[in-house]
Amino acid sequence: MISKLAASELVLNDDGSVYHLNLLPEDIADKIILVGDPDRVPKVSQYFDKVEVKKNKREFYTHTGTLRGERISVMSTGIGTENIDIVMNELDALVNIDLKNKEFKTGHKALELFRMGTCGSVNPDVQVDNMLVTQNVVGLDGLMHFYQDYHFENEFSKNFSEKFPYAKIKPMLYFSDWAEEMADYYKDARYHGNTATFPGFYAPQGRQLRLKAVDDQFLETLNDLGITNFEMETSAIYALSKLLGHKAITVNNVIANRRRGEFSADHHASEKNLIEWVLERIIK
Repeated sequence: MISKLAASELVLNDDGSVYHLNLLPEDIADKIILVGDPDRVPKVSQYFDKVEVKKNKREFYTHTGTLRGERISVMSTGIGTENIDIVMNELDALVNIDLKNKEFKTGHKALELFRMGTCGSVNPDVQVDNMLVTQNVVGLDGLMHFYQDYHFENEFSKNFSEKFPYAKIKPMLYFSDWAEEMADYYKDARYHGNTATFPGFYAPQGRQLRLKAVDDQFLETLNDLGITNFEMETSAIYALSKLLGHKAITVNNVIANRRRGEFSADHHASEKNLIEWVLERIIK
């Protein structure tokens, strides 16, 4: 067991805040909404009764305040699981490591993490401008293979792995699922499904500009394997939450159905609806 972390392992800023997020332990609440876009942070915090913390560094913006008497934070992660790796480890450090002495705390604190974003669907039956909660997730980015002691398997993962036909991508796969105890927050969502987290926006999501994707039928194949929708962060949020002992759940507003070629007629209105929908449910 490491007794004291080296300066190169836990990098801090001059004021003692964690390096990338630029936050001190008192700057975050136990409930944290994670959004990708920094511009979405003030769109969420404008609903708070009071905002007491506003900090940022690079793409990581954090607002913390109160809503209906409860403390809450909203934080932008930027795009991709590589950013989630930073966010999850530094959030955990804020609550489970003594930053001054660079020692692990004896007690463990579990955060409630609510990813709130937008997604595309590969299921032709899913209607745009509706909420979709991720129950199971597969990561196609390989992140969790860099961590010891991570293994997750259930019926969804076994079926997906067995039938996944792309040999050169298959070694990168890893799986996770939601914190089931948080499911009641979103029990009235129209859709609950299985999400694929991709490491890119173009070929990984089947888009082809000047470069060809691995297969013209990639999205259809994923749907055949039980995938409902896709985005770029949830697999890392769910998997790292399990390793670190936090609780996480994702809800995305479906703004595109790739199988039908449909896109939300007003994604700004869709975003506003998403924010209000989430805040009504996680803070009573």
